[in-house]
Amino acid sequence: MVEKFNVLFLCTANSARSIMAEAILNRLGIGQFRAFSAGSHPKGQVHPEIIRLLQSLHYDTSGLRSKSWSEFAAPGAPLLDFVFTVCDNAAGETCPVWPGQPMTAHWGVPDPAEATGTPAEKALAFKDAYRMIERRIGIFVSLPLRSLDQLSLQHRLREIGRIDGATAQAAAPA
Repeated sequence: MVEKFNVLFLCTANSARSIMAEAILNRLGIGQFRAFSAGSHPKGQVHPEIIRLLQSLHYDTSGLRSKSWSEFAAPGAPLLDFVFTVCDNAAGETCPVWPGQPMTAHWGVPDPAEATGTPAEKALAFKDAYRMIERRIGIFVSLPLRSLDQLSLQHRLREIGRIDGATAQAAAPA
């Protein structure tokens, strides 16, 4: 049996984008990946609009929670294969040392929780963030991870972060 790859998605508050990414990868990568999410300064609760959106798309949201990234740097934490930041703030922070020496990339997505306007406009911001994250994860899960050398894989991971609505930090060359 081939072991699953452990993937951690980071965002400062761990209430929206990273939570979505965790749910999406656990669905799209079932059998191949185990996804987690965390934040440097977690809000302590998942944004209600994320729960509504994911439930409307038939995701199981029962295990989703906002948590600190320190859980994944502590003794006994899962060995990580990949760590992706999905917000520019988290990308600019000094991260803990992750167990497992994971490959990292920045996949910046605009924060839907900061959307303004009508309720419909705010809901659209969450749907747009979902679409961007889901597309990137779809590409990621289709990569031949076990056959790519590390340099090629790192290049592809960075390229994924530069597609479809990438935030400024992600669009800049690394």
